[in-house]
Amino acid sequence: MNTTIGVRSGALQSTALGYPRIGSRRELKRALESHWSGRSDAAALEAAAAAVRAEMLDDLSVLGTVPTGVFSLYDHVLDAAVAVGALAPRHRRDTALASYFAAARGDAEAAPLEMTKWFDTNYHYLVPEIGPETVFAADPGKAVAEFREARERGLDARPVLVGPVSFLLLAKPSEGAPEGFAPFDRLGDLVEVYVELLTALGRAGAGLVQLDEPALCADRTPEELAAVGAAYRRLVGVAEVVVAGGYGPFGEALPVLLDAGVEGVALDLVRGRGDLEALEALNVSRETFLIAGVVDGRNIWKADLARAAADVARLQMLSDRVAVASSSSLLHVPVDLAPELDAAHGLPEVLTSRLAFARQKLAEIAALADPQGPRDARPATPDAWRDAAVRERLAALGEDADRRAPYPERRGAQAERVPLPPLPTTTIGSFPQTAELRKARAAHRQGLMIDADYHARMRAEVAEVVAAQEALGIDVLVHGEPERNDMVQYFAEQLTGFATTAAGWVQSYGSRCVRPPVLFGDVARTAPITVDWTSYAQSLTDKPVKGMLTGPVTILAWSFVRDDQPLADTADQVALALRDEVADLEAAGTAIIQVDEPALRELLPVRAAGRAAYRAWATRSFRLATSGARPDTAIHTHLCYSEFGEVIDAIAALDADVTSIEASRSKMEVLADLDRARYRSAVGPGVWDIHSPRVPATDEMAAALRLAVAALGPDRVWANPDCGLKTRRYEEVRPSLVNLVEAARTVRAELA
Repeated sequence: MNTTIGVRSGALQSTALGYPRIGSRRELKRALESHWSGRSDAAALEAAAAAVRAEMLDDLSVLGTVPTGVFSLYDHVLDAAVAVGALAPRHRRDTALASYFAAARGDAEAAPLEMTKWFDTNYHYLVPEIGPETVFAADPGKAVAEFREARERGLDARPVLVGPVSFLLLAKPSEGAPEGFAPFDRLGDLVEVYVELLTALGRAGAGLVQLDEPALCADRTPEELAAVGAAYRRLVGVAEVVVAGGYGPFGEALPVLLDAGVEGVALDLVRGRGDLEALEALNVSRETFLIAGVVDGRNIWKADLARAAADVARLQMLSDRVAVASSSSLLHVPVDLAPELDAAHGLPEVLTSRLAFARQKLAEIAALADPQGPRDARPATPDAWRDAAVRERLAALGEDADRRAPYPERRGAQAERVPLPPLPTTTIGSFPQTAELRKARAAHRQGLMIDADYHARMRAEVAEVVAAQEALGIDVLVHGEPERNDMVQYFAEQLTGFATTAAGWVQSYGSRCVRPPVLFGDVARTAPITVDWTSYAQSLTDKPVKGMLTGPVTILAWSFVRDDQPLADTADQVALALRDEVADLEAAGTAIIQVDEPALRELLPVRAAGRAAYRAWATRSFRLATSGARPDTAIHTHLCYSEFGEVIDAIAALDADVTSIEASRSKMEVLADLDRARYRSAVGPGVWDIHSPRVPATDEMAAALRLAVAALGPDRVWANPDCGLKTRRYEEVRPSLVNLVEAARTVRAELA
């Protein structure tokens, strides 16, 4: 039996499945962006990364066992691709670091890996490309080095790797792979590389190794499960392996793992309580290591310690080796609540007293593992957080409150109101947020710039953005959103029921961090939010200017949402607030209103059993927000970085007039999904990947538009980037938009 501290028999232990890796003050973000801009070298980047890892270990040291290898310069799935030698040939450069960032961000020589959502979260991972020709080769350097960092501090450490099953199930076939090939076909080959990785970690002194297999929290076929069993029977002969899920129940995979002889399993008992009952029905050895994920790794509300302790006690009836842990990696929550306790800039005490960020969650885990620790139930929601008027309005809605006129009727009315050329050009909404804009917003927030000066500065930016679009020849304009700090936070700051944090940053991808609002109470709009900005932009041009709103599902997905009522009820509350905003935009003369839902796929349940109900309420909330619009008002929406084939029916059920959608990194794969679903509304398949610094050539974008026209017909295609331009520099944006407009003109001429 393993005798490391983290798994000793009898005593209740404590651990976490992972931890935030951006630094408590976003030190990694600044170091990365400094390196990418050429202001610092590789040595400076590694020094900053080492400091972040040291802070992570300091925080985790309150636990009995710490996870290592959970730090990443960009993405943990990309790290796994490096560890198994699976970088695509087009990304290989003179140095390992240059190769890594070529895969992550692309460069002048090659496009990056596709990016998509990590299960039902707002984290984005890079999709490995695996083919029959991929030559796997073990590279344990990062895993071993980070394990040794922890051991040198005297910590009991458990290395963490993305498991081989999930790595392949999350991958896509490489370009040129034969039809019918699936990356999972290579599992046997990849397992032998994991044998080498585990052997190297064992030589370095590792006892347990955690293999993250979140793909086993989704529905798996009998054939897949048989392959999982075979893979883990091979691996358990090499090392003591604990398999972590983290995004729901293991379900039918749980007995497969136990029968394969894994040393232990880490259970998500927040979203996967069914595994607890399943374990009680199985004949589990008392030597099986059970990690009880009872502290929510994905939301910021304090744990109900009484309920968590009861679940842990049930596991202790089954095994002598139990550890208290987070339900998933704490990657999805901010590092520390402390900055929010500042009375001047933070959250009110009535709210902070109910919250726990990553450091506070570690304290909860430690307390649950301590026999003398607290076991309090969580306090009830205060009555003041409920709004009777909001609830009465929802209850009074009729069955047809989410219905518009039929699409053919709307299409004709919209074309008459706003005549447009074939392949109309537009952008998704935001324009670059320059350093000067961010400084002005910070000065205004700190009281160093009066309202009049701030609004004048933002209006000047709107005027520049509108003039630039007119000069470029773009057909449907946007105001550029200079006044918005974030597409969700901006609305949260002006709706009741929300609070925004001072420093509650979480990683979305790479150096991109977001500050999710806290949705704690009933939601209502008290005044127009966007009307003045849109109307001002429209006053500067004869071309149509889109009104820009964030949809109800995305506002929920990118917030930390109350968990005391169904998500569907909360979504409808947000939808009604947006419905009022749509009405005011329309009254002000806005002919095109875009309601963005990039997170539509994100909240889709991992298991198929919950998906129909989700699609029903998610699409209804969008329609509820938009169905009050007149037939001649065009409703657009935008979706990005998801596996759209899984939600194509939901996209159709939104009943938008135009859907702009990410398609560049996936090489227009979504077109086939749209065709199979017989989707008949207009589509703007993104032809420019704005998450890479590359400037795509006119020919490249024209080729993508030709594919779209061939699949959809010329009267249903728009030309646009695949997302907003907020994170890009004008040095990249201007030439890319020139090429976009020219590509649309080229294909128009061909059609004529």
